[in-house]
Order: sequence, then structure tokens, then C-alpha cells
Amino acid sequence: MHARMHQPVPPSVGAWLRADFPDASEDEILDLTATRELTADDGSRVSLDDPVIPGGFYWFHRSVPPEERVPVEIGIVHEDEHLLVVDKPHFLASTPNGRFVRECVVTRMRVERDDPDLVAIHRLDRVTAGLLLLSKRPETRGAYQTLFQNRRIRKTYRALAALPPAPGAESAGDAGRGLAQETTVAEVPPGWAACRATLLHKESGDRQVREVPGPPNSRTEARLVRILEEADLPIAPASATPRIGEFELTPHTGRTHQLRVHMQGWGMPILGDPVYPVDLGPDPYDLSSPLQLLAHRLEFRDPLTGEGRVFDSRLTLVPTRSQLEK
Repeated sequence: MHARMHQPVPPSVGAWLRADFPDASEDEILDLTATRELTADDGSRVSLDDPVIPGGFYWFHRSVPPEERVPVEIGIVHEDEHLLVVDKPHFLASTPNGRFVRECVVTRMRVERDDPDLVAIHRLDRVTAGLLLLSKRPETRGAYQTLFQNRRIRKTYRALAALPPAPGAESAGDAGRGLAQETTVAEVPPGWAACRATLLHKESGDRQVREVPGPPNSRTEARLVRILEEADLPIAPASATPRIGEFELTPHTGRTHQLRVHMQGWGMPILGDPVYPVDLGPDPYDLSSPLQLLAHRLEFRDPLTGEGRVFDSRLTLVPTRSQLEK
């Protein structure tokens, strides 16, 4: 479709393609007509010299650039006639998006299972691990998608974060967090629980979502599940090693980066977060420091059978050495 409807209509289809796909070579554009791959919405062949139809659709296949394989594997949690429930690993996209077309859960599963009907019913951020539901049958897909649209699915996440220092102790990292003191938590005792409801806003071109004054559009419940023991850590804790807490997070809204922003707002950014509190501009192929956030449980009433369904991830969160030594 001519994507820039608010701008003047290009004089020809060729001019539109060259403007919208500046990275495409002239040979690639010419090949679209030479191979009859460029068609209008009714299937008729389109010439590069044809005038652009405002609001019209044009169809063609673009070649996919080579992608480096992400060295992670997808775990199968459950499968039935209608659903495939998988454990998405860290660093693997849920669906084709931008630079990752082949290297995502949906494409991998379609290829491995020779099943083009597989579609993700929802999505997880590429850096988040855990449960992802895929639909196997187009005729029942809408019923499951409606569960997410109407928020009739309970999602529970687990996250690891450094706990605030004990009262009176100093923390060298506090000054670098850039957090308003009144928004942070001074102490997180065993059994700590809280709810955070704030207005989240993202500026165009900025990867970070920010909490700003105004009526809340996001709400998260958090609970400290446990404090990790020495046996849970990849290194023996030193005096400077922070205490690491495992939190249960329940989002009641589905805003972008909501859990990550709310944990930062409490003064406990999730370990391994490449964007909060500081956007590090990470290399997508650097797998050395996974975000310690896991989509742990999904609960819902099956729209086809009325049965209560509960799925638990088989993945666990383990902090890396580098995350503990920072």
C-alpha cells in the first residue's frame, strides 16, 4: 500500500518503490516487473510506469537478507488439536519483525513442523523468555485471540533484581540509577508486596518508556518470592555482591516495557536489562547477559471447552557472573 498517504502521491509505481525502499537496488526493482511479481490488489500485473492509486494495495515478495542463526532452542510445553505452547528462549523474536524474519519462534516452528498455519496468539519481547501460545487452526484462532484482547488471561512473570541495601548501608550504584528518591523502595523485607499504577509514555524515536505525571494507564502487582541463596548463584557472594530477589509480577495492563519500567520505578531494575535504567544500545547477537525476566505462567478458561487451563514455563532464571559483579 502507498504508505505515505499524508504526502503527495508519487508520479508512478516505480517512483513510489524507489522512495519507500531506498535500500533496494535498481535491478531488484526492475525484476519485480520482469518476473511479474508486482501485482495490484485484483491480481493484475503492474508496470513501474503505472500511476499510483491512492489507498491502493500492491503485492510483491521481497528477498530476505541472510540471518545469523540465534544459537538457542525452543522448548515444547504443551500441544493439542488447537494450541502449541512453547518456551521462547531469551534473544529469539516471537514473530517476524524488522531484521529477524527467519530467526523467530513462528518461522522456526513453521519450518521445523512443516505447518504454515502456525500463528502466535500474542507476543513477548525478544529479550524476554517464557511461555508463548501459538494457534494451529485458523478456524479456532479468533476464539483464543479474543482472550488476550479482552484481558481474560492471567499472566504471571518472574524477574530477578538486586534488592536495595539494608538500612544504613551505602550502595555505589544508587547514584547512577537516575531515579527520583520518592519513587523508589527503601527496603524490601521478606513477604514484600506492592502495586504500581502510573502513566507510561514513549517519545517517538526513543527506546525507553518513561513514567510521567498523569492518569495511570498501567498497573502491575509485585511480590518478593524469595531471596536467592549462595547455591543459586554462579559465583560465591562477596561483601560487595548485592542480594538478589526473585519477584512475581502480575501485569493488569499490557503496556510496552511495563514490567521493566515499573521495576525500575521501584528502584530495582531487572538484571540484564539493556535499556533500563540506561539504554546501552546492545548488539542483538550478544547473548552474554540475558534479561532476567520470564513469562512464567498463563491461566485462562478455554473458550472452546470451558476447561480451566494453566501452563507453567519449564525455564528458570539464573543471574550471570557479570550481572552480579556490576
